[in-house]
Amino acid sequence: MSHFHNIYQFHYCSFFTASHFHNIYQFYFYSHFHNIYQFHYCSFLRANHFHNIYQFYFCSHFYNIYQFHYCSFFTASHFHNIYQFYFYSHFHNIYQFHYCSFFTASHFHNIYQFYFYSYFYNIYQFHYCSFFTANHFHNIYQFYFYSHFHNIYQFHYCSFFTANHFHNIYQFYFYSSPSTVINITLQEGCTTSGGCFDDFFKQIDNITAPVLSLNTVTSILTIAFEASESLAIPPPSSSSSSSSSAAAAAANQAKLASNGNRVLKTSEKLISTLVKPTYTSDNVSFTLPAVEGQVFTVGPQVTLDSIPRLDTTNSSVDIDLIGIAKSNNERSAAVAFMSYKTMENLLKPDFYITPNNTIKTMMSTVISATLPKTTNTTLTKPVNFTLRHIREFDPSGSLSCVYWNISEWIVDGCSVLETNSSYTVCSCDHLSTFALIMQTSRPPESDSQLMKLLNLVCVIVGLVFFSLALLSFVLCQWSPGVNNVARINICISLLLAHLLFLLTQQFLSLIRPQQVLCAVISGLLHFLFLSGFVWMFIEAVMLFIRVKNLSKISSNKEEVLSSGFLCVIGYLVAMIVVCVSAGLVPEGYGSEDCWIKRDKGFIWSFLGPVCVILALNTILFIRVVISLSSTLKSQNAEVSQMKQTKIMVFKTLAQFVVLGCPWILGFFANGNEMLEILFLIVNSQQGTFIFLIYCVLNNEVRQQYWTFFRCLCCGCKPNNIKIVPKNASIMSRK
Repeated sequence: MSHFHNIYQFHYCSFFTASHFHNIYQFYFYSHFHNIYQFHYCSFLRANHFHNIYQFYFCSHFYNIYQFHYCSFFTASHFHNIYQFYFYSHFHNIYQFHYCSFFTASHFHNIYQFYFYSYFYNIYQFHYCSFFTANHFHNIYQFYFYSHFHNIYQFHYCSFFTANHFHNIYQFYFYSSPSTVINITLQEGCTTSGGCFDDFFKQIDNITAPVLSLNTVTSILTIAFEASESLAIPPPSSSSSSSSSAAAAAANQAKLASNGNRVLKTSEKLISTLVKPTYTSDNVSFTLPAVEGQVFTVGPQVTLDSIPRLDTTNSSVDIDLIGIAKSNNERSAAVAFMSYKTMENLLKPDFYITPNNTIKTMMSTVISATLPKTTNTTLTKPVNFTLRHIREFDPSGSLSCVYWNISEWIVDGCSVLETNSSYTVCSCDHLSTFALIMQTSRPPESDSQLMKLLNLVCVIVGLVFFSLALLSFVLCQWSPGVNNVARINICISLLLAHLLFLLTQQFLSLIRPQQVLCAVISGLLHFLFLSGFVWMFIEAVMLFIRVKNLSKISSNKEEVLSSGFLCVIGYLVAMIVVCVSAGLVPEGYGSEDCWIKRDKGFIWSFLGPVCVILALNTILFIRVVISLSSTLKSQNAEVSQMKQTKIMVFKTLAQFVVLGCPWILGFFANGNEMLEILFLIVNSQQGTFIFLIYCVLNNEVRQQYWTFFRCLCCGCKPNNIKIVPKNASIMSRK
């Protein structure tokens, strides 16, 4: 069939010149030309030697054509035993192809389901392009080539898919549709209060293509989950009344649930476009920072007894997809499995409503399993999910396999099959979005409030003494043999670390929704605490050298290492550890408390260096005590008198705290209330012990304090008063 409308100058064109057609069944050739201008020597469908053809179609639709120039569409020869070969071309508003040839091929043998589609819209100047020039295809089964070009301008000498010598081909697909990704955009600077998020998700909802490329799907998913990070931030509440606050909190919860449903719907729609028709089986997988996915499809001629387990980093699924396919008329089925790494920020564990007042903790990544493009989705047997624990398991806690039901997590149809400290196996009789939630008893409110109050008081007291010690080190006059570099930097690092941690905990409800800010704070805390420990190690080394050379201390006034070099070591080591940690696991920062996450053992980026430093400091401290004990025995009677001995014992014990050794209690305090209180009190008072040892118990500094306070009362100038330094104590000299 041919339809020509408003034609102007074809120029020596030949349409459908062919020879040798044998045993043909259902051969169709359609041509629709509208408003044509100057084809120039074109030949459409010139072919010969067709044998035993079944359902061969060639359709061409040309609209508003201008100057093809020597084009030839579908020139081919030697087709044998063809079954379902289709070639469609749709050209709209074309301008100057220039010597183009579309689908020039030869020698096709035993072809089964070969498709070639081309859709060109608003084209301008291809310039000598040739699309799909190939020859020598043998025993072909399901070969597809799709091309979708929209609003094209000047390709210039392009050739798409030029190939030859294909033998025994089975399921070769080539899709080209550049316009699919370009249309999905998220406005820069988009906020949750605007409508840009709605526009973005509407763009995805409007996608009608049944099949998209993997690159297109992953690109859109990346944008979608970047947007979901903003959707997880609840709007600030300006109300102060309890009833209004409760209403605002409920509204925020409902908004989070709605946003979570939107992201789930978008994800499941996009991953369904990865399902392609197949006669046997097909498998597609991808890994993104926020989500992992896998799609497995089986067809009517699948030879597998069961499909392999679908795995992601933190989860896996076992499903009887073969049985589901057999229950469908098409004898085919597909399963899409996704693991969301950040979905718990939207679908929070608190959405799991239980009668008892417990603490809910998300123990797994949120996963989703669906049967896209499958007519009958009834399960033949329960589906088993293996969920790896992403947080430390509490043996006293209770685990529940739950699924998402629009606005809450519920357990209907799901149960725990097996569990240990590392993973849990859940069994469910339906497919949905699933997670593993742990319930633990909530501590008594009075105990919790007491610990918060104690922590607040101890940290504030410690900060005051850190500040006093720092002022003393900077403003007071010290003997030439005393080096306070390590002590000053210990005070600076721990003062800033404790102050930042205290402020973060006090304003956690405001900081936590700002995920980037929370991650930055946790990284800064990581650096400050680590630098504090490095300076503790430097102080331990200095103390060991000082005690070792105690007999020479009166004449040895040279610094072992320069202050500048010590500063480089003290801060550079901590900076390197933090930078390497952030580079390897950037998502490791920003826990619920704006501290380091425990996922994937990332907490050891802090505990590892701390353990090494504590072990070395403990060893050095023991060596110092042994050396100091033997040295004191040989001192004169004035130094070894009882009062000085008591002061020396106190300084020694206090030095144990200054060097950070009591931090070892943190490894044993988990769950032990007494050890937690002891750990909190001792380690928050490092500034207090530094101030006592090096300032209050130092005769020179004490005299300067006395002079300063006397001048405050009498109105004299402290600079006019001379202080004659006395010998510094062993623990305060350097």
